[in-house]
Amino acid sequence: MNWENKKVWVIGASSGIGQSLAIAINHLGGFVVLSSRSSSSLEDTQRQLRFPEKSGVIALDLTDEKSIAQANAQYEAQFQQIDVLIHSGGISQRSLALETTLASTELILKSNFLGQIPITQYAAKKMIEQRNGKIVVVTSFTGKWGFFLRSSYAASKHALHGYYDSLRMEIENAGVQIHLVTPGFIATDISKNALDGQGKATGEMDNNQQQGISASLCAQQILQGIDKEKTEFGVGGKELKALWIHQYFPSLFQKILRKQSAR
Repeated sequence: MNWENKKVWVIGASSGIGQSLAIAINHLGGFVVLSSRSSSSLEDTQRQLRFPEKSGVIALDLTDEKSIAQANAQYEAQFQQIDVLIHSGGISQRSLALETTLASTELILKSNFLGQIPITQYAAKKMIEQRNGKIVVVTSFTGKWGFFLRSSYAASKHALHGYYDSLRMEIENAGVQIHLVTPGFIATDISKNALDGQGKATGEMDNNQQQGISASLCAQQILQGIDKEKTEFGVGGKELKALWIHQYFPSLFQKILRKQSAR
């Protein structure tokens, strides 16, 4: 894919996979619009860009309907065209299902799923008018199966697969492509920022996460998958074998899964 001068809206661009994708796409000549809750963190991302003049910033809180509406309006006023929408924002979980409050679950669902919908609707309608566009959604292995301490997080990621698989069928003939990306272990702060049962960040780094591939390498794998026009694909290290085992040997997979460390 030729990213030169493509307008790319990256949700979750202040850190991790989203930040690395924004940096990589801008390096290839793309104009990136950076969004997350923290304006100062977005400005930090902007300073790391090869072409900072080919970028913009829109502060956005995925748990706040008013903030989302304002972000859509700001994008329309400042940038109009949208060639690629990347959803990489969200939050994880480290708590037992029976000890997780409804408020914590609602926060996870808003951050990871519900908050995306108005942005996706806005972008998809513009892409249909253009007869061209891509929507890239970063989900998780837990979008394919549940795991210890991830009940609400897994629910939010499963929801993404159901929603975007359905949307793809509805709009693919209008020239809009949807790519679902399922990362394995990526060395980001996602586990540190994960919520406990009361909705507070745990501040703890998982060993699996720490041993994962870098966010920059993950971004390169994602761009390769987009180049190959894959509708759904995994990114990560040796743990990608789990996707194959899950598909072809489900009973064996369940036995293996139960022996894995929750952290």
